[in-house]
Amino acid sequence: MKIKSLFLVLFTLLLSGSALFSQGDTKDPKKAMEALTRLSDSFEALSAYVSPSVVQVFSLGYGPGDASTASSIIAPRRNSGSGVILDASGYIVTNNHVVEGATHVEVLLPVSRQGRESSRSILKPAGEKVVAKIVGTDVETDIAVLKIERNNLPKLPLGDSDQLRSGQVVMAFGSPLGLENSVSMGIVSSVARQFRPEDPVVYIQTDAPINPGNSGGPLVDTEGRVVGINTLILSQSGGSEGLGFAVPANIVRNVYQQILKEGRVRRGYIGVKAQTVTQPMAKVMNLSQDYGVILSDVYPGSPASLAGLKPGDVIFAIGSKLMENGRQFNVNLYQKTVGEKVLLEVLRGSERLKVEVEVIERDDDPGRFSAMVNGTDNLVPRLGVLAIDINRRVEEMLPNLRKRFGVLVAAISAETPSEDVQFFPGDVIYSINNAEVTSLKNLQAEMAKINAGDPVVIQIQRGRQLQYLSFFIEK
Repeated sequence: MKIKSLFLVLFTLLLSGSALFSQGDTKDPKKAMEALTRLSDSFEALSAYVSPSVVQVFSLGYGPGDASTASSIIAPRRNSGSGVILDASGYIVTNNHVVEGATHVEVLLPVSRQGRESSRSILKPAGEKVVAKIVGTDVETDIAVLKIERNNLPKLPLGDSDQLRSGQVVMAFGSPLGLENSVSMGIVSSVARQFRPEDPVVYIQTDAPINPGNSGGPLVDTEGRVVGINTLILSQSGGSEGLGFAVPANIVRNVYQQILKEGRVRRGYIGVKAQTVTQPMAKVMNLSQDYGVILSDVYPGSPASLAGLKPGDVIFAIGSKLMENGRQFNVNLYQKTVGEKVLLEVLRGSERLKVEVEVIERDDDPGRFSAMVNGTDNLVPRLGVLAIDINRRVEEMLPNLRKRFGVLVAAISAETPSEDVQFFPGDVIYSINNAEVTSLKNLQAEMAKINAGDPVVIQIQRGRQLQYLSFFIEK
């Protein structure tokens, strides 16, 4: 029986089995047990279908060392997690935190379906370990894409996470605590959990047991579709307490496709501030409805402004999807790609308008540079930064550069040069003690000339503004 049709009877079996047991229990317990056996067979079939596409991921790299050890700003770091094959030619999705800072990544492929079927032992033979290349990462959604040189791999389809509902049965696959190819079952607890009110990234909450090592593994529905990538847990003990969270498949799809196409994720925006309509707003502002989304600001010169949107406009829908609150608006807009045009239904007083707005790249996303660095080549330890040269590609991502040279701060390491100064990702360093900085090597050379206790004045660009950072170097 196909996976799809097999699970259409899932809840029927559950109900029929429990009903038979509740009736006597003595009438026909054999039929009740047969119903439960068929239910068990269904879960077994799903596990057999999904497991060959789930991999274990091992990474070796560098990360923040022990803060109490002055000589150890970065240290070797081993990490492991899970992943899922989304393309038969070897493309795998996992979590960014599984491979963050990695200089070497390996993937353990499970035994093939044929190998499992031919093995007579319950102890399956070990799978094949292969080297993986990091195609691209996205810090904001904690998604990374890997590539291995293999073909004809068993892949899983991405489902439509917008169709998920609380109470649906899901199964989590991965390698919790290093236990390869484990599976656990639960339900969807919430379809759109946010950790901060204005956070555009939402998570699927599930009570399917998820533990360290499950990160990057798939959360699948009863048709074997990936509806999320298991990412984090909330726990007081460090283990599963029924609060697991997965990045929804629709967000994963957007990130995955962008990384395959461009090697990075371009964040889009239209240039508005959206809020949830409240009853006081509706009453004082004479709005036609006391729910939904209102634009409190439309940024001058933005695509929204050029399209004719105005502060006070009520957004009724994006495309065919009704907008009920500001969070929903931001989350739906977050999934749109740069260059895409979105159709907004707008209420302006008693008038209903349709406005098409182009999504352009957000230029205030400093996290987009972190995937371009590693802990060995790009570290400037005495400044506590990981930096990169400003080449043509980086220059295109920084349209407001004040000078045609400099070094970009892509990420921050474990230590800062002084308690009085702090760099941020996206800062551009132009000079140190009046000496121009034209490359990363040049920056490292200038820092080597400075002794402990010497004064340091660094000219940077932060946002659109030039400013000086001044401090005494501590070591």
